[in-house]
Amino acid sequence: MQSVLNPTCFRRRRSRYRNEPLTKTDLAELERMFAEAGVGSPEEIEWIRGEGGLGLFVRSLVGLDRAAAKRAFDTFIEGRKLTAHQHEFVDMVIDHLTARGVMDPRLLYESPFTDIDPLGIAGVFEEGDVVQLIQVLRDVEGRAAA
Repeated sequence: MQSVLNPTCFRRRRSRYRNEPLTKTDLAELERMFAEAGVGSPEEIEWIRGEGGLGLFVRSLVGLDRAAAKRAFDTFIEGRKLTAHQHEFVDMVIDHLTARGVMDPRLLYESPFTDIDPLGIAGVFEEGDVVQLIQVLRDVEGRAAA
């Protein structure tokens, strides 16, 4: 079990750690690795599939490469002059993605994000920017769950 869930093992795998989309072959390989290691019953694996899949599960365990998390925000940041609070906010999102691999957008309205502004993301960015930032988070999750 240890080798299957070992973050170093998956950090070497381009799809898991670097925010590249998964293929059906990648997902089949993950399932094979879990089965060979005796990790999870068939019912548990099925439950994981229903909760977003093995790709999302593993990503939540190993996190996301910091450079990949930053690259995910390149388009969002490009051409903008972010304020100090906006930079801090985006850096906190990148920290979260690096540690946990994905992020539920609802967290943007909770602490520690509300420590920057009581309204969370809505107090730091304009509505259009909020929509774009949340889309970045959905794209990152989609690449893991594919």
